[in-house]
Parts: sequence; structure tokens; C-alpha cells
Amino acid sequence: MRPAPSTTATLAHRITGRSRALCAASLLILAGAALQTGQARAQGAEIFKGADLALGEKLMAEHKCAQCHISKVGGDGSAMYKPQGKFNNAGLLRGMVEMCNTQMNLGLFPEEVTAVAAVLNRDHYKFK
Repeated sequence: MRPAPSTTATLAHRITGRSRALCAASLLILAGAALQTGQARAQGAEIFKGADLALGEKLMAEHKCAQCHISKVGGDGSAMYKPQGKFNNAGLLRGMVEMCNTQMNLGLFPEEVTAVAAVLNRDHYKFK
């Protein structure tokens, strides 16, 4: 008589090749997010040192960031900044700009994301 398979083995057997790939990708994304969040918490505004503020301002105008924020929250769009409980340091601010970059498919390079985040920090957040 053959022993009953373990729950893990049964589950693994049910997952198709495509599902396994999606599960693996999801786990990698979650692991990366956890690592990035930990790193972001440790970062202060020194991550903006040397950022090109003029470039950040240009990119924000070019990609119509303010208009997008207005369409999402109304008014002048400033309610998008400093959302209650969202983030409270420079690393997480930069991460939010990177999230916009990814979601909106803007194609910004890392130094451009940093430039935009530095402008937001200067104008709205003022992280030290």
C-alpha cells in the first residue's frame, strides 16, 4: 500500500507549469519588496544628495504628474502628497515615485526617479 502524499506534495502536483512560474515570480516580487522596504526604512534624505532638481521638475511637467494627481484626488492634486500612514521617510518616497514610474510605464531611469523624488521632497515632504 502506498502512503498518502503530504499536503505540500499534493498541492505541488496540482500546480501546472505556468502556475508554478507565476507562483515563483510572485514570491520573488514579495521577497524583493520586503528587502526594498527594509532598505528604504534605513535611508534618509541623503539618497537625494546630488539629484538633478531641474531634471526632476522637467520630468514632472513632461509626464504631467500634477494632472494625473488631480484626476485621482481632485482639487489641485496636493492631497496625493503625504497620505496618512503611507510613508514617512525619503526611501519610501522614492519608492512611491518608482511605483508611479512602473504603473504608468514612464520608462524613467533610476537617476530620473531620484530627481523627481528629490523635487517632491524639497517641495512637500522635507525629509532630513
